[in-house]
Amino acid sequence: NQTLATAVLRRQGHTVEVAENGAVALQRLAEKRYDLIFMDMQMPVMDGLEATRRFRASETGPRTPIIAMTANAMQGDRETCLAAGMDDYVSKPFRKEDLAAAIARHIPG
Repeated sequence: NQTLATAVLRRQGHTVEVAENGAVALQRLAEKRYDLIFMDMQMPVMDGLEATRRFRASETGPRTPIIAMTANAMQGDRETCLAAGMDDYVSKPFRKEDLAAAIARHIPG
């Protein structure tokens, strides 16, 4: 899924950086500002929910959109992601249209 999402996003003209786990994602977020973040709920070391909570607690400046990307498609998962500080939710398996629509909801133009 990560490889597919990366390829789809790059084909759509986006620059993509991949963090191999939530701790690395949190470290990169402390070092650099991103226009939008896709955050997997289930990552090793630190899951996406905890990484999002920690990022939101330390975030300064304009709010960075975070979109959950997860295979969890159970009732309540969307709400769990939003409660952790994420702004949107895309479930796997996804379609390229799902990614484009999620981006368009948070990045005008």
